[in-house]
Amino acid sequence: MHYRNGREAKNGDRIVQLDLQGKILGHGILYNATPGNDYCNGNLAPIPAQIGVCMVDALPVDDLEAMIAEKGLDKRPTGK
Repeated sequence: MHYRNGREAKNGDRIVQLDLQGKILGHGILYNATPGNDYCNGNLAPIPAQIGVCMVDALPVDDLEAMIAEKGLDKRPTGK
């Protein structure tokens, strides 16, 4: 199991879910993923919203999406 950037996926990872064009759909904890399949494999447990945030520890979603596009990760890999 591998993420869009090629990194190995593991249950318990904190992840950001992207749509086919690289837009952020949600974030949470990966669970129930089984080895050998990179597509439609696993579930995302949402992380509850935080009350407070330090701005120096945050990024605007559109800036993060732009960084994703700059790295070419806004395109879903073709099937194997």
